[in-house]
Amino acid sequence: MTIEQLYAIYQQYPVISTDTRKIAPGSIFFALKGDKFDANTFAEQAIAAGAAYAVIDNPAYQTSDKQILVNDVLTTLQELAKYHRSQLQIPVIGLTGSNGKTTTKELINSVLSQHYKTYATIGNLNNHIGVPLTLLAIKSDVEVAIVEMGANHQKEIELLSNICQPTHGLITNVGRAHLEGFGGREGVKKGKGELFDYLKTSKGVAFVNADSEVLLDMVKERSMQNVVYYGADEANAVSGKLIENSPFLKLQWKLKESTYHIAQSQLTGAYNLDNILAAICIGHYFKLSEEELNRGIENYAPTNNRSQIVTTETNTLICDYYNANPSSMLVAIENVGLLDFPHKILILGDMFELGDESPAEHTAIINKAMVTPVDERIFIGEEFYRQKGETNAIFFRDADEAITALKAQPVKNATVLIKGSRGMALERLVNLF
Repeated sequence: MTIEQLYAIYQQYPVISTDTRKIAPGSIFFALKGDKFDANTFAEQAIAAGAAYAVIDNPAYQTSDKQILVNDVLTTLQELAKYHRSQLQIPVIGLTGSNGKTTTKELINSVLSQHYKTYATIGNLNNHIGVPLTLLAIKSDVEVAIVEMGANHQKEIELLSNICQPTHGLITNVGRAHLEGFGGREGVKKGKGELFDYLKTSKGVAFVNADSEVLLDMVKERSMQNVVYYGADEANAVSGKLIENSPFLKLQWKLKESTYHIAQSQLTGAYNLDNILAAICIGHYFKLSEEELNRGIENYAPTNNRSQIVTTETNTLICDYYNANPSSMLVAIENVGLLDFPHKILILGDMFELGDESPAEHTAIINKAMVTPVDERIFIGEEFYRQKGETNAIFFRDADEAITALKAQPVKNATVLIKGSRGMALERLVNLF
């Protein structure tokens, strides 16, 4: 079956399912493989659960014409998504970066949705499976799409860019994330730069933080022409600065040759200023009014455990435990140090995927935490525990040990940062506060 023929079926049944536990009636089930499963074995079950068709790549499970046999299910999913993208005559904003991707995506969506019918990546569906699923969820009435692209090795952003074909793009930053897969900081820079490579070839537009020397170098190296800048300098298309961080960010921002506006955000973390300015810059490019831009920023409230404030009966929590890498950890610690609150606590969990650089990176985080003006420092995880020394800090091997100790000595009347890699499952600590 050709992609065009499969696309005709998709147009009749424009919902994609990949999990038999969540089959949507009248959907197309794609039998993807994983390290520990082969969804070909669930094809018949998917049809029984209401799927119109199942796309498979093992002929042993083709029991009727409802099972569509292809050479490779994942490749077919990607090709179908790419074909669907080619039928969409709309702007597609692709974004990647070491930190802040999801928050920036949500901010951009909040801003643009003040004026346009938008569709943005749901959650973190940003990999070689998630991006195709995102594209195939875009309906014909959508006017602008925002597609998040994640990567942990080189050539992945190149693949995702070729699938989603962004007309516009943004790299939030280049930091020390996924060092093991990328092969160090220069590898990260090269991998994230694949989005700029695509935009240059396709003559797309890049939105660039003019305060980042790394990003400016990447633009210069490629001699990119279609670039719109944002940052602190008033010469940029959009500029701005923080005027309050207690703990929510208040900022003043302006368009080039215009007057200042004040925006009260629902985000914490001084590092989010760049993400807010990026969203304003993109909204301005797409001709939103200054009132719409401000409303989009002020209306966004995080609910995804990224820079999210949770107030309990006795404490204020900064929930930032969806993920962590050395770059995001450092700025999160710095932000807590800047907050003017009487009792501040850092609870930091191990960072994953750092390879040979893991010991040094964890040492750097411990050192940063020790010189940051807070009252207590708690480190959780084997990587941190290995470096337990004669420091004014508490170390636990895992979250279970930390939970036991925190139950015995509850924290009260404190501002607490909880941050660590997703695998640390630090959300289990929240109910203790």
